[in-house]
Amino acid sequence: MAFSVSIFASLAPYLVSLFLLFLLIEQLSYLVKKRNLPGPLFVPPIIGNAVSLVRDPTSFWYKQSATAGTSRGLSANYLIGKFIIYIRDTELSHQIFSNVRLDAFHPLGHPFGKQLFGDHSLIYLFGEDHKTVRRHLAPNFTPKALSTYSDLQQIVMFRHIRRWEESFSGGTKPVSMRDLVRELNLETSQTVFVGPYLDKDARNRFRTDYNLFNVGSMALPINLPGFAFSKARRAVMNLEETLSVCAGKSKARMATGEEPKCLIDFWMHAIVTEIESGNPPPLHSEDEAIGGLLFDFLFAAQDASTSSLLWAVAFLESNPEVLNKVREEVAKIWSPKSGELITADQLAEMKYTRAVAREVVRYRPPATMVPHIATNDFPLTESYTIPKGTIVFPSVFDSSFQGFTEPNRFDPDRFSETRQEDQVFKRNYLAFGWGAHQCVGQRYALNHLVLFIAMFSSLFDFKRLQTDGCDDIIYCPTISPKDGCTVFLSKRAVTYPNLSLS
Repeated sequence: MAFSVSIFASLAPYLVSLFLLFLLIEQLSYLVKKRNLPGPLFVPPIIGNAVSLVRDPTSFWYKQSATAGTSRGLSANYLIGKFIIYIRDTELSHQIFSNVRLDAFHPLGHPFGKQLFGDHSLIYLFGEDHKTVRRHLAPNFTPKALSTYSDLQQIVMFRHIRRWEESFSGGTKPVSMRDLVRELNLETSQTVFVGPYLDKDARNRFRTDYNLFNVGSMALPINLPGFAFSKARRAVMNLEETLSVCAGKSKARMATGEEPKCLIDFWMHAIVTEIESGNPPPLHSEDEAIGGLLFDFLFAAQDASTSSLLWAVAFLESNPEVLNKVREEVAKIWSPKSGELITADQLAEMKYTRAVAREVVRYRPPATMVPHIATNDFPLTESYTIPKGTIVFPSVFDSSFQGFTEPNRFDPDRFSETRQEDQVFKRNYLAFGWGAHQCVGQRYALNHLVLFIAMFSSLFDFKRLQTDGCDDIIYCPTISPKDGCTVFLSKRAVTYPNLSLS
């Protein structure tokens, strides 16, 4: 024992010197990569500014944006051994989205996404692999499929809205909408994606695992037992396994010739049809791979939709003239007294309500940034080359406030047939991404938001509980109002449709 202590004591000066040398090299490497970009001159060793990011992500990203605004739309920082660049300028962001390929940029979905999401993710597919999978996803979003989903979405929405009416209406007790909307979206996603294949126990496990994933996605990436990130990784594996079992059940059912009832059925029907016609199984059509791809859909639909639905309620309440126009349009097309669902044709008629939904997504894009990693040095501007290994954050949020007429004003009319700012400023509307990896489910997502706006505004009167900073942005992990959108609810409609999934 004494001999070991003696050896350590003799080596200690060298170990300390090596550690200090490592810290010096780390700082110099950061400064060399940073060059003349704005950003901190000194970063905390090893972890960089990760603590600041986890403690207050809103302030961290606001500061990165403000810093980038002082220069050429770029700013630098350092997070847990990774040099990062924040991109504020729309045209520079387009250079990232347009160069997603093996030798330029890979999407991450999360700064440590590969560790978190695993290998079976659409995010990490490229070239022909990626094109083939997206082609086989096409049957999931045909008009027939979207109409099927619309019925399921509405039935789940009505069920939750009825619960809200029974528990919180009366206008005397304020309620935070965040957890209510999150539960609504989780059940909607489960029902639309794999509805017939999840029993009650599976749904409960699903909810638990997804909550663990959500918490871990906002934690430090410490992959050790007991830490939130490690629990999130295990939860993702559980979720993907559950979804892969659903894929197998759906394939068996579609092979018997039954009609598709949910998203995975439309997907598996196309795969089964291709195999039965004598072709080899499509790429990534194994149950395990399908489970991973379905988790991508769940992640995108669940948290992004929760964000958009909350902001929709907040902006409708703060813009009564917009709310009145929505109610007038919906009332001309559909009434809850009818006892009928909103049809696909009726949904298409709700043009102003759809404009409101698009403005919600522009004004508060749920995923404010889309992280990518540089696989090679990439000349972004004439004076700056992004070093290999850099994590790049093109800001969808900042682009939403560039180009548009009075961009800081909530104005659904910008998407009217007269103004058509969705076309005029198309390059700035990046909420669903751009290029090869643009969101495949954007029509589904917008339909979900339009249906919710139509039904919620028709069935409820609502008044916001105004508090200091209630509209401040927080990350969880997509953005939502700081107060969780706390409102007083009171019943507006005399009758509710009596609908069920059976």
